[in-house]
Amino acid sequence: MPAGGPGAAAGIDFTSRPTKRKPIVVALGTFDGHSVRLDAIHSHPCFDDFSAWLHAPGEWVGAFDLPFGLPRELIETLGWSTDWLPLMRHYAALSREQIRDTFAAFCNARPVGGKFAHRGCDGPAGSSPSMKWVNPPVAFMLHAGVPLLIDAGVHLPGLHDGDTARVAVEGYPGLLAREVLGSRSYKSDDKAKQTPERLIARKDLVDALEQGRTRLTLRLRLSHAQRDALVADARGDRLDAVLCLLQAAWARGQVDFGRPADADPLEGWIVTAGVV
Repeated sequence: MPAGGPGAAAGIDFTSRPTKRKPIVVALGTFDGHSVRLDAIHSHPCFDDFSAWLHAPGEWVGAFDLPFGLPRELIETLGWSTDWLPLMRHYAALSREQIRDTFAAFCNARPVGGKFAHRGCDGPAGSSPSMKWVNPPVAFMLHAGVPLLIDAGVHLPGLHDGDTARVAVEGYPGLLAREVLGSRSYKSDDKAKQTPERLIARKDLVDALEQGRTRLTLRLRLSHAQRDALVADARGDRLDAVLCLLQAAWARGQVDFGRPADADPLEGWIVTAGVV
């Protein structure tokens, strides 16, 4: 698919159990080819609300903070389909308990230090294996999120054809955050851990994004109120959505939305991983 260009972008901080207290957060913005203007941030406290946004007619590229695939090694070991759509249909039909028990049995049969199988994109992105069911439960995020994308008919480059006006790529906010902050933590759901040090880290991260000091060289354009709100967000959900927004905007300007030529059509890839 040819390179895109300026237009609407979205960043989605996803959760496998959305509530009013911990909603799915969608950051909407406009990409002009050099910078990204944050237009709005919306919270979706339930899957029905989020699904309604996905189904709505529109034109956007969105980076979603959830895995779009499982490790090929895991799939082949379990004897599951190696075609992406039938695999996702099978996976969606499993309960979370079945997923946990199946993946735990896989890990228990492997040596210490190599319990989990990894996707090819995990190394360049520094991401958790998509089969992990705790801390963070990304296996359940895949289980909850990918069926919503399929049912909404969006286009997943390299994985599943859909409406090319609504394009979904896999994002990972930790990739850009680590580039700026290194090992410094900038968020916590635990109020006791919402420290002044994490507040300073969020301020430093937002400053770097506004100045374009990441591998993407895109500047984030914020109002004073938006900047203050992102820095004040101790849980970091809105900031994570904005980090994904920048990844989505970068993908808009790339051939095939930045998908590497050697990306595994079963595992998927994480947008901007490997970009230097």
